[in-house]
Amino acid sequence: MVFVLGPVEVNVAKITKSKAQFEALSKISRAITSDLYLEDILRLIVTVSAQALGSNLCSLMLLNEKNELVIRATQTVSEAYTKKPPIKIGEGISGRVVQDNKPAMVYNILKEKDYKYKEIAFKEGICSLLCVPLSVKGKVMGVINLYTSEPHKFTKHEVEVLTMVANEAALVIENTELLVKTKVIQEELETRKLIERAKGILMKERKMDEPEVYRLIQKFSMDSRKTMREVAEAIILSNDMKGKL
Repeated sequence: MVFVLGPVEVNVAKITKSKAQFEALSKISRAITSDLYLEDILRLIVTVSAQALGSNLCSLMLLNEKNELVIRATQTVSEAYTKKPPIKIGEGISGRVVQDNKPAMVYNILKEKDYKYKEIAFKEGICSLLCVPLSVKGKVMGVINLYTSEPHKFTKHEVEVLTMVANEAALVIENTELLVKTKVIQEELETRKLIERAKGILMKERKMDEPEVYRLIQKFSMDSRKTMREVAEAIILSNDMKGKL
């Protein structure tokens, strides 16, 4: 639908679509500072990307520890699609996008020789593909795949929008992973401090040297099926109660 206001034409559909794209970017940007878990954030990214660009299927793939692309989020319920085997760097469309760190467009994936899973694509009723890399500071961590059900030539604007989404998504993922690593490091440091304090208490009480005390805590941890941190906390609590009773 087009309204004509004097010499200016306002394309309502285009404005609505631009608004949806802006809202998609805003949602992803807000996720950077949210308390959502990474899996929730990834699902949010594929959902808003599909909505913003009118796609019936969107998936997000990340590199695993073996440097292979695996699906981490998609809004499809198809088991065949979600359980697609990992893709190596340089392999297929997605693997090539990771290797080159450049977007790729395929007008008809059923006729594309490099597309690996044509049977699944046929069952899912998908045709065209836009694949963009997820990268931060030149480092590629995965891709976003956007599919359409009908043959579609992706415009420069659509590529730019999905690239912006991918850049925001990559930043969210990097920040989340850094937060997780920071929390793990902090917990490890706190655990070491507690174990050191517990060792000091036992060394003083039992007149044992440090290696013996450590083995004692370790053995009790295994026998009681408790973590060494839990054992250390119990030793410290017991010692603190003695001082107050």
